[in-house]
Amino acid sequence: MIWWCKGRRLLSVVLPGLAAFALLAALAHDEAVSLPGLLGSGNLVFLVHLTPLLVTGVLTHSLAQRLPEAEDLAMRPVRRYDVLLVLLTAVAAAGAAGVVGAVAHSSTAYEAGRNTLFLTGLMLLAGAVYPRAASVAPVAWVFTAALVGYQDHHRPWPWAVTLHRAGYLPTLALCVAVFLGGLVVLYRTRGHRPPTD
Repeated sequence: MIWWCKGRRLLSVVLPGLAAFALLAALAHDEAVSLPGLLGSGNLVFLVHLTPLLVTGVLTHSLAQRLPEAEDLAMRPVRRYDVLLVLLTAVAAAGAAGVVGAVAHSSTAYEAGRNTLFLTGLMLLAGAVYPRAASVAPVAWVFTAALVGYQDHHRPWPWAVTLHRAGYLPTLALCVAVFLGGLVVLYRTRGHRPPTD
């Protein structure tokens, strides 16, 4: 277990990443910028919508730190450790965003927590198809949604789930489903070595 914690950079990468997420969510929960929309008028993008990328980036880096010689031994439950790492990290980030939302009465902070679950699941699903896509998929989703995700200034398209308002239950259900799907895929594929180019 100690070698796994060191190998996955829990103290040097994951915990500082979570702290940075919580700090940015607290500081930037209602800060927004206007980006030019590719399909019409400008789009208002809250900076807190970018904070889940900290979590997905940290997890991508952490999960990439494999020690195949130690991990391939059947007696070591590495897959369960990795699933637990992702689960606890994403839930901790969502919980921190929820606390910020409750204290600051900020719906966008709640959105950051929900979006963290969705983007983490997307990262895991993309990484199972092509390992190098794990770090790119959440970033591509966030910026694609920011640029072309709005029908007009305040109405996101149905597919742009990271832009939906916090209280919309179908979006929350979809985000949780994508996250859980990503965890299942991580557990089923983690024992296989990623292909090398």
